[in-house]
Order: sequence, then structure tokens, then C-alpha cells
Amino acid sequence: MTSAGFNVTSSLTLVGFSSMSGHSSLLFFVFLLLYLFVLFSDSLVIYIICSQRALHRPMFAFVASFLLNSLTGSTLVYPKILSDLLLSGAGLVQVSRTLCQCQGFLLSSLGGASFMLLSAMAFDRYLSICHPMHYAVLVTPAKVVLMLLFCWMLPVILVGVSTLLASRLPLCRAQLDRAYCDIYSIMSLSCGGAAAQLSGIYILLIVTATVFLPAAFMLFSYARILFICLRRSRSFSSKALQTCLPHLLVFFNYSISVYLDLMLRRLQSNRESDSTLITSMLMMLVPTVLNPVVYGLKLKEVFTHVKRLLSCRRDS
Repeated sequence: MTSAGFNVTSSLTLVGFSSMSGHSSLLFFVFLLLYLFVLFSDSLVIYIICSQRALHRPMFAFVASFLLNSLTGSTLVYPKILSDLLLSGAGLVQVSRTLCQCQGFLLSSLGGASFMLLSAMAFDRYLSICHPMHYAVLVTPAKVVLMLLFCWMLPVILVGVSTLLASRLPLCRAQLDRAYCDIYSIMSLSCGGAAAQLSGIYILLIVTATVFLPAAFMLFSYARILFICLRRSRSFSSKALQTCLPHLLVFFNYSISVYLDLMLRRLQSNRESDSTLITSMLMMLVPTVLNPVVYGLKLKEVFTHVKRLLSCRRDS
């Protein structure tokens, strides 16, 4: 149905892996293994943090919440890709605009919440290392709950408004060069005009509030921690930096993925759909696979319990 030169379509087409149509079985097997690994590893670390009273501390509450975010995001993407590969091979996939917007809303909210949670971890480490005498007063269980709610609710509200704006935009195209939906890509299909420009500006404000500002706050916090460590003893510095290293690895992992995705969106043309698709998948795959590995291996307290649990299972 057309009106005034634009298409008011109720369905969208995901390119998926149409350029790799001859390898659909291999892709299905790879994504299945990756999803099972993410499901097992994230659940294992979350279970250990929840079941061990010694780990019931603010830092581990933020880690468990962050991994829950990662697990939820993976569950929104991997099963959908697996079902598309199973039902449609690696060809084009039709999806309703409503479902696409729902997936985009959830993924964008979780992505923003992940950066907010990483900034909360940085704030927690900053108070623990730079103000240890006041840490117990400043970071109480009630304040941790409030911080977690803020990290989740702010992106939900901001992305919810952008999703509402995107749902009102008329679309001139219906093909997304991605394997999953996100709000920015849906907006890029619009016919332009004042409404599309307003939505684009609002998206920039969301990215600033949920990505750039938390990233700047994290860098400031870890710079302050490094400054304090340089003035303390070697043993204190080593222990402090060891607790910060996993968070920094995950932060840079996420930041590089987001940066590459944003840059490719700016450079995207119709002839670059394959590279855009690959980058969009790497942005989703690399962080979700590495997050539980980093926190499971690099956090000494968690790794100790992981080894103990796996050794018990093996002995039994």
C-alpha cells in the first residue's frame, strides 16, 4: 500500500546470511554451539555468585546483573537466528514491523543498560579503592538496588520513546542489511523529513546518555584509581588493578564493538551490506562469548568456585 510516494509496510525483510546461502547448515551448527556456550557459561557464573554468600557483595551483584543482561540479549538473538536458518536456510527472512521494533527496543535497552552497569562497576571500584573507609556507608544494599534499577530503567524509558517515534515513521524501504533488528536501522528505512531528523537527533541523545557519558565516567574513575595506585605500595596496586582488569577488558570489548558498528553505519552503502552484516554480528557475538570467560577466569573469587564446582561434577 503506497501513499504520497512512501511505503506504509507492515513487514520488513532481514538480509540475514543470504550471501552465505550455501553454508546454512554450518552456520546453524556454529550459532547453536555459541548459544549453548553462552547459555552455560553465563548461567554458571550467575549461579555461583547467587549461591555463594562470600560473593554477596556489590561488585558481584553488578557482575551478575551485567551477565544477566548479556544472557537476555543472547536469548533475543541466537534462537531467532537459529529458527531463521532452520526454516529459511540462509535466505531473506520476513518479519513483521511490530516484532522487529520489539526486538530492537529490547536489544537497544539491554545495550544501554550494559554500559550503565559497567559505569556502576567503575563507580563501585572507585569508592572501594579510593575511599575504603567510607565504602560500607556509601555503598549499602539499598543503594545497590537503586543503582541497578536506574541502570535498567533509564535506557528502557529513553529507548521506549525512540521506539514510539520509529513506529510512526513512514518507510520507503523494507530491507534491513542485518540478521536482527535494531531501532536505528529501522529509522534508516524511513523516507526522511522533519520527523526522521527529530528521531535521528533523539537517537544521538540516547547514545550520548547511555554510552558516551557512562564511558567517559568509567575512564575518569579508572584514571583516578590508577593515580591512587601509583602513590601506594606495590602489593596494594597489584590487588587493586587485578580487580579492575576484568571490567576494563569487558568495557574495551564493548566500546570497540560499538565504535566499529557506528562507523560502518556512517559509511554504509548498498554495496557494503556484507561487511555491515558481519560487523553487526561480531558486535553481538564477541561480547556475549567473551563476557563470561573474562569474569569467570579473571575474577579470582569466581574462578575458585568455578574450579571447585566443575571438579566436584567430574569426580561424581
